[in-house]
Amino acid sequence: QVQLVESGGGLVQPGGSLRLSCTAPDFTLDYYAIGWFRQAPGKEREGVACISSGHDSTYYADSLKGRFTISRNKAKNTMYLQIHSLKSVNPADYYCAIEKGIFAGCACPTDPSAFGIWGQGTHVTVSP
Repeated sequence: QVQLVESGGGLVQPGGSLRLSCTAPDFTLDYYAIGWFRQAPGKEREGVACISSGHDSTYYADSLKGRFTISRNKAKNTMYLQIHSLKSVNPADYYCAIEKGIFAGCACPTDPSAFGIWGQGTHVTVSP
């Protein structure tokens, strides 16, 4: 069974930055599009960014452009989400997920229903 593992969450001060990681032990992610989502307490899961298979094209939620950077390191079989300028209203659980279908290209980059395998999440808290 494919397992995604997120890491890198924690406590950060407002205005700070953080890099989250997502990897899959014993499973190659090269041929799959990977998305990052976040879920704040009491709110629905929200798409943040997606990186396609193949050419690693990137897509971001319109409202969040400029504040996140998604990337892939194929040698390490790891995806990253760099979060810039965190705000105190931004604490949330961040999840990575595999888009359904091999060789996918982020057809619906911010729609959780387009993604079939999810990690457990990593929590980000923003506090002075």
